[in-house]
Amino acid sequence: MIKNIKILPDKINILFSNDKEDNFLNIWLRDHARDEDSWDHRSNQRKIFTAKLDPKLHIKKAILKDNGKSVDILWSDLKKPINYSSNFFLENSNKSQKINNNIKIWDKKDIGEEIYTDFQNTITNDGFKEFLEKLYKFGFVVIQNCKTEMSSVEKIANKIGYVRESIFGGLWSFESNNDMADSAYTQDELRPHTDSTYSNDAPGLQLLLCCHYEATGGESIMVDGFKIAEKIYKENRDLYTLLSEIEVTGQYIGDGVFLEAKRPIFKLNSNKELVQVSFNNYDRAAFRMDDEKTLKFYDAIREFDLIANNREYQWRHILKPGELLIFNNWRILHGRGSFKGDRKMSGCYINKEDFDSSCRMNKVI
Repeated sequence: MIKNIKILPDKINILFSNDKEDNFLNIWLRDHARDEDSWDHRSNQRKIFTAKLDPKLHIKKAILKDNGKSVDILWSDLKKPINYSSNFFLENSNKSQKINNNIKIWDKKDIGEEIYTDFQNTITNDGFKEFLEKLYKFGFVVIQNCKTEMSSVEKIANKIGYVRESIFGGLWSFESNNDMADSAYTQDELRPHTDSTYSNDAPGLQLLLCCHYEATGGESIMVDGFKIAEKIYKENRDLYTLLSEIEVTGQYIGDGVFLEAKRPIFKLNSNKELVQVSFNNYDRAAFRMDDEKTLKFYDAIREFDLIANNREYQWRHILKPGELLIFNNWRILHGRGSFKGDRKMSGCYINKEDFDSSCRMNKVI
């Protein structure tokens, strides 16, 4: 709700009912008008030609409506007012940006039975939202009681978004196979890492269904990359800065392709907020820096790897047939203990934007 408004020379001042206030520039407000002439409500696209707006346009009159639920603004280039809801101002206020409390940054002691859910419950509407909330909060979920068939992977993927095609195909199955050019196909230990550091747009989610297990070992390992970043930020700000600035080259060579991409291990947005952790020592390619920075980089890698492989920061679990592990590849590092015997998995990737879209549509974020 809005308590009061004040017209200023090039903006309008909005005082909210919580006594916080914010200023909105005229040109910005006019550009974001939601009247029928400015906005297509069918397609949710702008109709107005922004470049043709008069940069000197001003507010002729502004009136609070419905006890502060909205504001009617009459612009100098129009003959009738445009209505702006109080929710519109709140959602776009710099002074009311919400801290995301839906994410739980965790280590081993924070993870319990909450990360498990049931397949049938997950594919129902109410259960699906609960599943998304858990996945967004912890970065991973184990779905139990799945059929040990590719159809289980496909149903979950299509419920969230779309199966992503990659060099491994769309939906895939794998077991140990030394003919493949990827370390995941061996029986060796896989230290915690993220996938596709060689891709400019790494997959957002990875799904792994255990279809067959007659083996010893092979624990699935989850590590919260945001927790690693938090710890390094608190204890060694210089190393954190280094890991957020140096672009590390990832590379995949084999199976008829040569893929390469660069990004920092801690990728930040323009507000210096962490949005992606990208670490894969297996796929890191050769790149050069000056000697001093190179030595500091190896210090940073050593510290990162030390935390990632500390069991106090790891969730470990041997997947049973019918259990599907799904995790956020932009946040969670995954690994696997070495094993002996037969272990067959099926899975796929989903794009990050499709996961985010599903979360928005279900009001998780």
